[in-house]
Amino acid sequence: MRGLLGIRGPFRAGVLLGCLALLAGCASMPSSGEVRKVDGAQHDDADTQVRVYGVKPQKGESATQIVSGFLEATTSSEVNYDTAREYLAKDLKKTWNPNARITVLSGGPLQSLESGGTDRTDTSQHYATVSLAGTAVAAVDSKHAYRAVDTQYRKEIHLSKENGEWRIDDVPNGLVLSAADFQRLYRSVDIYFYASLGPDAVAAGTRRDVLVADPVYLRRTQINLLQSTVSSLLSGPTDWLDPVVGSAFPPGTTVKDLSLDDSQHLTVKLSKTVGGTGQDCRLMAAQLMNTVQGVATSPVASVELQGPDGAATCSLSQQQAAAYAPDQVAGAPTQPYFIDTQHRLVSLSGSASTAERVAGPLGAGQVNLGSVAVRRDEAYAAGVKADGSALYVTRLAADAGLGQPVIKSSGQGKENGLSAPSWDGYGGLWVADRNPAKPRLLMLPDGADSPVEVAVPDLGKGRIESLRVAADGVRIAMLVTENGRTMLRLGRIERSGTQQHPQLTVTALRLVTPHLEDVKAASWAGVSRLVVVGQESGGVEQIQYVDVDGSASDTTTLPGISGVASVAASESPDKPLLAELGDGIFRLPTDANWKQVSPKGSSPVYPG
Repeated sequence: MRGLLGIRGPFRAGVLLGCLALLAGCASMPSSGEVRKVDGAQHDDADTQVRVYGVKPQKGESATQIVSGFLEATTSSEVNYDTAREYLAKDLKKTWNPNARITVLSGGPLQSLESGGTDRTDTSQHYATVSLAGTAVAAVDSKHAYRAVDTQYRKEIHLSKENGEWRIDDVPNGLVLSAADFQRLYRSVDIYFYASLGPDAVAAGTRRDVLVADPVYLRRTQINLLQSTVSSLLSGPTDWLDPVVGSAFPPGTTVKDLSLDDSQHLTVKLSKTVGGTGQDCRLMAAQLMNTVQGVATSPVASVELQGPDGAATCSLSQQQAAAYAPDQVAGAPTQPYFIDTQHRLVSLSGSASTAERVAGPLGAGQVNLGSVAVRRDEAYAAGVKADGSALYVTRLAADAGLGQPVIKSSGQGKENGLSAPSWDGYGGLWVADRNPAKPRLLMLPDGADSPVEVAVPDLGKGRIESLRVAADGVRIAMLVTENGRTMLRLGRIERSGTQQHPQLTVTALRLVTPHLEDVKAASWAGVSRLVVVGQESGGVEQIQYVDVDGSASDTTTLPGISGVASVAASESPDKPLLAELGDGIFRLPTDANWKQVSPKGSSPVYPG
């Protein structure tokens, strides 16, 4: 049980509160003996009940010791960083903002005393500069949004004498943490905002109030993680998602009080009066309810919003809030689909191991299928010919006709033809034309109208090889090939124009898998998570979960499987993964290993 009697985290001293119930008996706290620094790489998150605190600066410490103590104190369990502020000069204590940003380094920051400085308590020297250096692997901004980076970090910390002791009088705002400390101290939390659909909101009808997950990183050791989560929600979406979502809460609204009783009823008193008992208030309550479920130790049963005077304005049950959840537009897929050896669309019901052909032309073999997508209501399907030359859309019904292709490609060969299609949650059908002479991203508003060409200004010389659109209609995951590498990028879908003449742009592309040298396949596997098949530089191919912000998912590691050609997951977490391996289709049930469900087949998909 590493860290029980030592200090968890790089502390020179600290206080340990509580004993772990895992132990047969609790050891007494030692009253003497050496306190040793514990390397950050040795952190173990198993003992999350342990709380540790930094130690104030000691008399006679050198400039580098003061900097070390300050950095160590920022990794304590304190909410307001009171001990860390003890290392700062009097004026800086009031202005230093630890919440401005977080720089995550691959290892702990390396310190060096700048030339001309002093590392001794020499009263003739009144100033010193200590440099911090390392390799930055991530940055977290003031809105708690995570962004993967790969840059060299170097900053200077200036110190001066205050009452004969070294104190820091100039340090950048924010925190500098090792990757191990960041993983120990912070956790990913999904906060929710409503999709801004522009002219498509009219067509969306009753599905227009759809919540979109916006992942942020909040400190695990906050005394009240629930309250910090609600505060993060009220502060608004992250900068990346902000242009395509909105909040039901009035700008400037803050939390005055928050309580969760034994019946799991959450009461939130807000700084502003909110919308009476009307629809606006219910939208706020649904937004809040879906957000707090991810951090509450037990499911929240209901939420009540109050004005600043404590008067209730509206309440919402868990069941009522579910109507606004992201899966209400994603639908609840009943079965996965794939293409059999005769290039027909087949479905796989429940735990059955025998696939059945779907009703209609795509199941009857009227199209020699290479890839497919089933609409989320499972009433329609889109199929691309095996040579990539044409896209058909038809009903999954016995009396359905095939009709003419809705899109054709002039690219020669299946690799230069149409990609596998994908449906958003509003009936929009997306596909990439990989024709080298004219690569395009296209969207058919209802799967049948004239295709709309989608602008992708950040694509550069890259080419979209495959894509999967989120059910919310504001995010799209794309495999993009450039300079011989295929990378997974997430794009933001911005909608403008009119319902008759829509204009769409996929912008702000960001890299989701910076640690992978090449990505073969990807699929949405939750509201803010994807499952990816890829390979690290010099490594073996692997299948893993990643969060949409590029951070490593907290989900348990997937059982290894190699040679995967494609992968399919559902945004509903209770559905098993599917993979195409060799000539067969494999399924990964919960808490089990990969199992073959069909010896022959290709291109497995869930609706979407």
